[in-house]
Amino acid sequence: MPVEFLSDAVAARYGRFDGSPTPVELEKIFFLDDEDKRLINRHRGSWSRLGFALQLVTVRYLGCFLSDPLAVPTEVMDVVAGQLGIADPSCLKRYTEREKTRLDHVWEIQQVFELRDFASYEAELAAKLDAHAWNTGDGPTAMFHDAVRWLRENDVLLPGLTTLTRLVARARDQATQRL
Repeated sequence: MPVEFLSDAVAARYGRFDGSPTPVELEKIFFLDDEDKRLINRHRGSWSRLGFALQLVTVRYLGCFLSDPLAVPTEVMDVVAGQLGIADPSCLKRYTEREKTRLDHVWEIQQVFELRDFASYEAELAAKLDAHAWNTGDGPTAMFHDAVRWLRENDVLLPGLTTLTRLVARARDQATQRL
């Protein structure tokens, strides 16, 4: 079975911002509570605090970290900067000057919020997909969406698109072969 079973639109949205979030999403998902702000304020420099905060809200919204942490809609940047009292969000340009800062922030967010690495849960997800394919006969797109839902519900970071589509395709192929 080919792994290109997803529509171009679904593939384009996976693990990325697809335009600006809705006003309701901005208000709920991108809201920084007192605990978030305490964590964020441990970092020096407005650019570092803003970068950390954007990494935090991005992983909450998308289920993964962006390879380019600055690839967020302007509305998200403005909402987060406003909550942190940062008048000039353009300071964020400094955030990517030092790659280790971004990686340290990713690691810290993973630890504090107990986000799990996909590699540690791949076998469990593969077993669930295998059972799903065998018991339901659902198509690969439905299985893909169920896999994403399971990963998000279990605080497992989303893998790359190709990794997940191949896992779904393999489960479907194995179920078909057993039939």
